[in-house]
Amino acid sequence: MSNLMFNVRRFLANKNTVTIIGVLLAILILYFGYNYRIQQAIRPQRLPYALKTIQPREKITADMVGYINVPPRLIMGDILLDASLIIGRNANYNTIIPTGSLFYKDAVTTAAQLPDYAFTNIPKNHIPFNFVVNTESTYGNSMFPDNYINIYFKALNEEGKVIIGKLIENVKILAVKDSSGKHVFENTEIDRTPHTLLFSVPEDIHLLLRKALYLSSLGDIKAELIPVPNITSYHEDIGSLTVSNQYLRTYIEVNTGFVPEDQLPDVEKPSTDQSDQNEVEEEIE
Repeated sequence: MSNLMFNVRRFLANKNTVTIIGVLLAILILYFGYNYRIQQAIRPQRLPYALKTIQPREKITADMVGYINVPPRLIMGDILLDASLIIGRNANYNTIIPTGSLFYKDAVTTAAQLPDYAFTNIPKNHIPFNFVVNTESTYGNSMFPDNYINIYFKALNEEGKVIIGKLIENVKILAVKDSSGKHVFENTEIDRTPHTLLFSVPEDIHLLLRKALYLSSLGDIKAELIPVPNITSYHEDIGSLTVSNQYLRTYIEVNTGFVPEDQLPDVEKPSTDQSDQNEVEEEIE
């Protein structure tokens, strides 16, 4: 055994032997490495594709997605390689994904990133309302979607004294957008300035807020709507959306007009009576 080990050491100590072994190892490494790269370049990759035409905003389900083997040289652009990044999401609002198409990154988005996503969360019989704000009125950009706010009303009464109080409470924010209509908080890497709070309210409160905004545009009234974070919602269950100050409501309604729907004038419809039609024909003759 000792003679065998001695012969092996002598064999490995030979420079020519070491050189030959090194060359052989290098050739093997090059061969297998090159072969691996070739296989990677020509081996088809299994990719998801659209089994049907997917319309803008449509939710993508598993039955809309098939799989196909694609040569690597045909995979170009921002193609989504994993179906988990597709199923359950939506086609972008400005994109139709045709049958047989691969899925591209710009063509697929989440429902929350769609521009009109906030409207899908509006309760039945509610009206959307856009409230113009800025960084200061949102407490340093501290009002987020799903937060609750109260809306205060400030004005001058008949005696020229300031009146101020909580007008509406428990308003849920649906979206916060900048001046270009983009969601302020959809991308944390981009610093956007809040311009509009979007929420919804019942029709009677919607009209009340519209009247209050109209009063704020009149110089002699000097009215103002003020959003304030509802701190109660952080500590206990939130109450219902309601008008919290009937005095302020009455003040707004007294200083604005009211058009009851049951007293709207009837619109005269074109006559369909045959005698009237005959009279018209006689006049023409």
